Amino acid sequence: MAAPAEGMQQVAENFILQQFHNKRSELQAYSQRLGELEMNQREHNLVITALEKLPRERRCFRLVGGVLVERTVNEVEPALRKNLEKLAEVIKNMEDDMKIKEDELAAFATKYHIQPKQSDDE
Repeated sequence: MAAPAEGMQQVAENFILQQFHNKRSELQAYSQRLGELEMNQREHNLVITALEKLPRERRCFRLVGGVLVERTVNEVEPALRKNLEKLAEVIKNMEDDMKIKEDELAAFATKYHIQPKQSDDE
């Protein structure tokens, strides 16, 4: 009779570990997406800085929905600034969400006494 109980406990442990790995994978995906958004934010800043030095009526090109459209600096710069503000807001929200997910993961690990293996590069 002890064998079925041990088997059930092993299944439960595997299920808990799988949940932990899923939560950690989700956190890593969030981190990767956050890095992409931060890179996009830096690129927006670089373009805005470059456009500030140009005459307002100068032609420039902008990729909109996969189509390259011709505009003037005066038309493009405000749109870039608006996008930059939205990016900053999304990044802030993702950082907040990520902190919550990190806390949830830590609480889960503490609750079930899980000690993640540390790799050499961490």
